[in-house]
Amino acid sequence: MSQATTSEIVIPQLIVGLGNPGAKYDRTRHNIGFDAVDALARSWQIPLVENRKFQGLFGEGLAVGSQKIRLLKPLTYMNNSGQAIRAVLDWYKLPPASVLVIYDEMDLPVGKLRLRLSGSAGGHNGMKSTISHLGTQGFPRLRIGIGSAKEVHPDKDTVAHVLGHFSPKEARVMAEVLPLVVSAVELSLRQGVAKAMSLYNNQTVGETKE
Repeated sequence: MSQATTSEIVIPQLIVGLGNPGAKYDRTRHNIGFDAVDALARSWQIPLVENRKFQGLFGEGLAVGSQKIRLLKPLTYMNNSGQAIRAVLDWYKLPPASVLVIYDEMDLPVGKLRLRLSGSAGGHNGMKSTISHLGTQGFPRLRIGIGSAKEVHPDKDTVAHVLGHFSPKEARVMAEVLPLVVSAVELSLRQGVAKAMSLYNNQTVGETKE
């Protein structure tokens, strides 16, 4: 499998947020990828509309530096996210390395971001589907920490945790995280993913003020 290296300047052309469609999943931990794309769409004033060909909510417009960018929220449910991403890549003839996928990560604490140029699915079903449909692990991804079930809800199993909502305190942290996501993505578009990694992977949104 081809692996992107840190010596390459990787500039995303398609940004995908992973999540599940429907009101019952809105604002849950597992849908933070959707929330991130919504934040980017608002920041860049790019409307997202349903596109049946791409099996998702899709929009294209100009981001920082007047760069053309495409945004996608697959409506296939998490386990089939790769279908929608593959459809966009095929239509625009984009390489997998041009896709930046944003999704939730239990192994990171709430308030932490982690950018990587490639890697495994790490047990995330949306990423398993994406890797399967793209045929490679060599594409950038931005993981947003949602905390582990054991730390946040010791009495809940993993599924209940990821499909649950953030506590009021966590929600205030996430409200600060999303602007950080926008900044990290914009730096990726201007100077490449590796540069954004060097600046944002060690940042943590501080404790919220009570």
